[in-house]
Amino acid sequence: MLPDVLPPTAAALTEATSIEQASHIQRLDIATPLRDRPVPTTYVKRGTGGTPILLLHGFDSSVLEFRRLQPLLASHRETWAVDLLGFGFTERGEDLSFSPSDIEAHLYGFWQAAIAKPVVLVGASMGGAAAIDFALTYPEAVEKLVLLDSAGIGTGPVVGKYLFPPLDYFAAEFLRRPGVRNNISYTAYFDKQFNSEDARCCAALHLECDRWNRALISFTKSGGYPSFKSQLPDLDVPTLILWGEDDKILGTKDAPEFYRLIPNRKLIWIPCCGHVPHLERPNTTARRILEFVEFNN
Repeated sequence: MLPDVLPPTAAALTEATSIEQASHIQRLDIATPLRDRPVPTTYVKRGTGGTPILLLHGFDSSVLEFRRLQPLLASHRETWAVDLLGFGFTERGEDLSFSPSDIEAHLYGFWQAAIAKPVVLVGASMGGAAAIDFALTYPEAVEKLVLLDSAGIGTGPVVGKYLFPPLDYFAAEFLRRPGVRNNISYTAYFDKQFNSEDARCCAALHLECDRWNRALISFTKSGGYPSFKSQLPDLDVPTLILWGEDDKILGTKDAPEFYRLIPNRKLIWIPCCGHVPHLERPNTTARRILEFVEFNN
């Protein structure tokens, strides 16, 4: 049975991993400095034992992004996935803003309330930038870091700062269009067969949440995540960089740049893989992460 937090269209999910991940979604009220009331926050917890693994999804996505990776990791370790502030099925209150600093404050509140011990932090795409930001600010909370085709070298969508009504609304609604989302999904995969109806359903369910477009506009107008290039040499945590050899979203130039700038790091390329190795090559991705987690530096 699917949780009430999901819209009725979740009944259209067909793949077993999608249905199972959706059925594990829970909600926890998270206290933050962002407002007096807690923020109802959606997450998935699976597995037990070992250093916890915490998964952070990409831009305009949700915990469903980890439907293939999380169960593989959870067979070995306690594994969490959380919907970042402004994304997924986490509440988008009218009294909230959705800048990177707001996301970081909310993520720290979630970590304190749900986990409260050092984690292996895994960030995919924009989630990688969020993970870097979190590790730099709260190094005591991060034991190891994994970056999956990560943002964080280039700057965020600065043009969004200059989107004024009604252009901001039209831009968000443009991103809502099935054809636009299908094109993004198609580009993300090396093997286009992964761009299935079920995959498109997973990627679109959160669009039905209240104030989806408002949160997206707020985040974009904040400028998104900056470049962390000047701070990466200060990233004092063992880091694994996993990158699809055929990434057509971010390309492949940022991977060696991360490798050059982060002191304690390892770079592994994943062949025949696009921007989302956790979806396209979940077994390889899980194996590489678990090897990294279990290796004692």
